[in-house]
Amino acid sequence: MKNKVREIRQSKKMTQEELAKTIGVTRQTIASLENGRYSPSIIVAYRIAKVLGYKLIEDVFIFDEEDLEWYLNK
Repeated sequence: MKNKVREIRQSKKMTQEELAKTIGVTRQTIASLENGRYSPSIIVAYRIAKVLGYKLIEDVFIFDEEDLEWYLNK
């Protein structure tokens, strides 16, 4: 799943470690998420969006047709 986590986090002058600690995950989880190697649970996505100042998960995470195809075929 594509996302804007790195872009938004950096614009807020926040490190991966700070974001991770705030939402209760590891820095490696944030790094994997930013590199597209990890799709977060709905709870983690919600926490990230909220900490980054967004009310909607969709403002931070982009779920497109490609993601839907993968999900339906897994």
